[in-house]
Amino acid sequence: MATLAAWRFATAGGAARASVALGGLREEWLVPTDSALVEWRAGQRRPHTRRLTPDDAGALGDGFWSLLFGLTFFLPLLGAAVGASTGSAAGSLADVGIDDHFLNRVRDHVTPGSSALFVLGPDAAVDQVRGALGGTPRSVLITTHLDAAHVDALRAVFGT
Repeated sequence: MATLAAWRFATAGGAARASVALGGLREEWLVPTDSALVEWRAGQRRPHTRRLTPDDAGALGDGFWSLLFGLTFFLPLLGAAVGASTGSAAGSLADVGIDDHFLNRVRDHVTPGSSALFVLGPDAAVDQVRGALGGTPRSVLITTHLDAAHVDALRAVFGT
């Protein structure tokens, strides 16, 4: 099993500070994990996103994170102008275990003035991150679980 986890922080810089702990853990892992962060400064219309994972074997490419963040933060802003295409793209993610419930929870929690650190990897690796970030004040954890077939499908489409 794998987990897609998002730690939401109450400040726009919280996720960047937390990513330092993630960098230290990454060297210990023998299995591929992927990560990205979202920073949404107060007063800005949209968040700034960036992938943290280096381009190495097994990593998902920018396309996955762009699709995930686009569906979560950018397409809802377009509303009815996008129409059915938004639903079909979101449905494609649901086919690989990332459902509307996860996207909506992230959208509801990551708002202007906050940030989020995203990690996709085996449950054990995500548990290590959870342990490292456990003492982080004012963070909210949002997760969804993906089975091996879902992860394989993501890697087939978005793998580098």
